[in-house]
Amino acid sequence: MDRTAELVARPAERTIAYDPAVRASALHARAARVLEANWTGASTVPSRGLYPHQWSWDSAFIAIGLRHLSPLRAQTELETLLDAQWSDGRIPHIVFNPSVPLDAYFPSPDFWRSSTAGRAAGAPRTVQTSGIVQPPVHALAAWLVHRADPGLSRGRGFLARVYPKLAAWHRYLLHRRDLGGGGLASVVHPWEQGMDNSPCWDAPLARVVPAPARSFRRADLDHGAPEDRPTDLDYGRYVRLATDYRDGGYADGQGSFAVEDPAFNALLIASEHALARIARELGATGTARHARAERLTTALLDRLWDPERGMFLCRDVRGGNLIPERSVSGLVPLLLPTLPREIAETLVRTARGPHFSLGDTTRLLPSYDLLGEAFDPHRYWRGPAWFNTAWLMERGLRTHGERQLADALRQSVLKLADSSGFAEYVDPYTGEACGTADFGWTAALALDLLHDEPAWDTYGVTYGAALSAFGAKEVKGGDRG
Repeated sequence: MDRTAELVARPAERTIAYDPAVRASALHARAARVLEANWTGASTVPSRGLYPHQWSWDSAFIAIGLRHLSPLRAQTELETLLDAQWSDGRIPHIVFNPSVPLDAYFPSPDFWRSSTAGRAAGAPRTVQTSGIVQPPVHALAAWLVHRADPGLSRGRGFLARVYPKLAAWHRYLLHRRDLGGGGLASVVHPWEQGMDNSPCWDAPLARVVPAPARSFRRADLDHGAPEDRPTDLDYGRYVRLATDYRDGGYADGQGSFAVEDPAFNALLIASEHALARIARELGATGTARHARAERLTTALLDRLWDPERGMFLCRDVRGGNLIPERSVSGLVPLLLPTLPREIAETLVRTARGPHFSLGDTTRLLPSYDLLGEAFDPHRYWRGPAWFNTAWLMERGLRTHGERQLADALRQSVLKLADSSGFAEYVDPYTGEACGTADFGWTAALALDLLHDEPAWDTYGVTYGAALSAFGAKEVKGGDRG
């Protein structure tokens, strides 16, 4: 039995962490155990208690990490999600496991009623899903999973099977969701953007009459402290928006909430570039997709860039104005390789400045403005630091030549993932674990940074560089599927 297999087979001993190489190997093993424990046989749940189904962008991030353990399982993760795609192209944000009791999570399948309320929009009949979406990380994930084992991928026809589905997903976002008419995709519910409880949503949500508290039961409070979760008022508004969308047959463009979000659109652009690479792998040119990505980048700059604040802001499509709240979402476009140099430099200055304090007083990038009135270091997306946004920012910093800052951020991610027990999120100042433990994308993205295979072709770094940042010399990978 090799060293990694031995560590997976038995509980890791914290006393061995004095040796940096063993520490890195132990982190690899613990992350692998989290992903194994959350594996259902066809997909990975974010956590066994709080999130017992398959989530869309969670699965994309999880696949990025799983590729280092088993490329086959990473491919299966994405294929399972895409099997639940609606015929209009949308990828639902939840694919429900029928073996999980209805009261284990709310909103449950009997709330969304996808097979009936979503019939006109092409919801599948053989699986129950939600009717909203999440950020489009999937094409990027598919490309990275392919690169982990190109031989296996080609032998299974992985890219040839997922490419049409990913292309349909992007068509849906670019056409059905261009609600502002400026070329960007809009989200129609805060849950779609992924940063569910961000203060960026407070102003547009104020127009929404909340659903009565007696009309739903919050299962999330069974697993988290109420003071860390969204308020009942906010949750009532979430339920109202989802109910109205469902009762309207999941038709887009009718609701009172429509927001163009910088992170959502930046991930769409990054995935367009990835689709272009996939197209080339399949024998096409990919030129049209790269051109579309550049048009989207221009639209992002035209519609969401705020030079005064030095970052991108959300646009309230219904109100017609930029929302003056600083969120980590407005920094995520740094991951785009063709972002103008002056914009990238400004984003780095903003990330390092007093509103986010990256590399200074915060251990990880906060999800919201440290100086904002709504900042709370523990309340869901209103200040805590998350590992997926840290991963995106690390990739962005490295893409734009900020190697020292990227190395420091990578080191913080690895150390906090380890010390927090792969927490869902952490206090940005102290690193205190918040939310649920053994969280899927925390483990997966720590694995990815530990292995440090480049996420984009522009990276020239190696696996050894990540280990150096963590203080180790060598670590073995997992099986190849």
